[in-house]
Amino acid sequence: MIPEKKPTYTNFFHFMTKSMRYNGCMNLLSVQGQGAVYAVILFFICIVIVHGMKLAKIGYRSLHKKLPPEPPPKPEKKPEPVYYIVERKQKKRTKTEYSEPKQIKFH
Repeated sequence: MIPEKKPTYTNFFHFMTKSMRYNGCMNLLSVQGQGAVYAVILFFICIVIVHGMKLAKIGYRSLHKKLPPEPPPKPEKKPEPVYYIVERKQKKRTKTEYSEPKQIKFH
């Protein structure tokens, strides 16, 4: 008796139906999408850590500096009175006499 040979598949997807191929590709895309989301989240976490370290370094340096003493409060001065200059409106007198009209000559 001769043992039967098992068929070997030269094309990996040739035994799959079209719907299975589509679902396989969509699954791959969802995995790539998850990877992109994780990469973006990791990027933002790194940005937050770097800026947090910079701010912590600035805060640590300012601990050793002495603040200048506060000046004593100044006594409040009495407000000076404000004077307003008020002028009366002068009434315009209407003219009762008119001058003679000017003549314009065109050449």
